[in-house]
Amino acid sequence: MLKSELLVPLLNANEPEARLVGVHVRDGQAVEKGQILFTIETTKAATDIESPEAGFIRLLANEGDTLAVGDRLAVITETADEPLPQSPDLPPSSFLSHPSSLRITKPARALAEALGLDLASLPTDRLVTEEIVRQMAGAAAQIVLPPAERPYLLMYGAGGHAKSVMEIVRQSGEFAIAGIVDDNAALTGKEVLGIPVLGTRALLPALIAQGVTLAVNGVGGILDINLRVRVFELLEAAGFSFPALIHPRATLEPSARVGEGVQVFANAYVGAEAELRPRCMVNTGAVVSHDCVIGEYSHIAPGALLAGHVHVGERTLVGMGVTTAVGVRIGSRVRVGNGAILLADVPDGIVIQAGRYWTGKAEERPSGRR
Repeated sequence: MLKSELLVPLLNANEPEARLVGVHVRDGQAVEKGQILFTIETTKAATDIESPEAGFIRLLANEGDTLAVGDRLAVITETADEPLPQSPDLPPSSFLSHPSSLRITKPARALAEALGLDLASLPTDRLVTEEIVRQMAGAAAQIVLPPAERPYLLMYGAGGHAKSVMEIVRQSGEFAIAGIVDDNAALTGKEVLGIPVLGTRALLPALIAQGVTLAVNGVGGILDINLRVRVFELLEAAGFSFPALIHPRATLEPSARVGEGVQVFANAYVGAEAELRPRCMVNTGAVVSHDCVIGEYSHIAPGALLAGHVHVGERTLVGMGVTTAVGVRIGSRVRVGNGAILLADVPDGIVIQAGRYWTGKAEERPSGRR
């Protein structure tokens, strides 16, 4: 018999997802009330999840998973071997699942479809009711943008990275910010750096109809770069395109090549014949030397120093203060911790701890040690 379920809590209002970084029990283990079961984190916060009562834990997620708020981590049962329920405590007729972890009642889904709202635009951090659908549809209908001398640009996200990008937009003077879309509905009607939060992703079709076809991704994705990728995919599917944004105090040599959706922050340097492929990011004070290639969606964090001819694959994070030897090749989906020193090629999918030398061997040592 099911006793309780453990769901992913909302730790950060601007991030509807979290990573499961620690599983401290095994499947089927007997647990006590108050026992620490999991550790989850976002880019801004981390927390331990305790057992709400005694029983047997049945795991429904794996360490390293990125989960949406409200996803099930585990259930607690009275015995260790009883079958797992598919939809605990919720009759199938009242609740519908969605691949994006959307939780919506049948009447709310019918109303959303009747109003032409994309189900993917609805919030995933709560059970969506008819009232929520009406609120989102009403907000979309109220968007009326005045004429602007510069092209309108939509900001997606209202967190710290979005603030930095908004400053780039303002200082470049190329675009007018139409407003902010953020998946935290509680922010609707508020302002970030004087820019109004218009609503959630449900507004995207209305903004396209208003002629806003340019967007900027304000989600940094430090914890999980796939969060950033999914925002790009969402905006692209809605019909938006992505201008490259270069801070006026960044230095790009004339022969450098910059793809669509690239972001280059203040005091960054991009050298001769370097290539920044679409949707990558070179953050504050980073150096990308001559003939480097930065792959799609990859992030070169503040203060990183890439020597000449360094090649970075796709969806890779090179952390703050990382330095490399000339000609190093860093694979795709790699995470390089802050302050690491890379002296050899890095294979795909490797995680290198902060402050480590990487020489390509299984045993590495902390930087600074002899």
